[in-house]
Amino acid sequence: MSAEARITELRLELPPAPKPGGIYHPVLVQGNMAFVSGHGPLQMDGTMIAGKVGDTMTEAEAYRAARQVGLTMLATLRRELGNLDRIERLVKTLGMVNATPDFGNHPQVINGFSNLMVEIWGDVKGKGARSAVGMGSLPANIAVEVEAIFELKSD
Repeated sequence: MSAEARITELRLELPPAPKPGGIYHPVLVQGNMAFVSGHGPLQMDGTMIAGKVGDTMTEAEAYRAARQVGLTMLATLRRELGNLDRIERLVKTLGMVNATPDFGNHPQVINGFSNLMVEIWGDVKGKGARSAVGMGSLPANIAVEVEAIFELKSD
């Protein structure tokens, strides 16, 4: 099943693709690779999910924020590529969690993003290499930021 059909089947709602917050490309295509700049958890109303895990938000709330980052990234990829069916597979994910120094479940939080990718592309193509790390702060106090690399289908 195609990625676009899977999104429809899962009844996923993508937020509006965010505008760049600095001097960079949201997605840079080089050869058959799409390098996606860091994305935050943009909600349908245009606000970001903010907070620090272990202080102002729970691990479960951060997991949901990571899933929302995935939806946000999909919106950007669709805008930049024209169609999510151009994506062959997820290659690499870097997930950053805004967390207190004593919080240690960063991988469980980033599973919110990773599980969404598997729901769309399956266990093989939706699962790539991954790092999940904690940060002392993130821009605008967002809860989670994720950047990723996708392989594109051959033309």
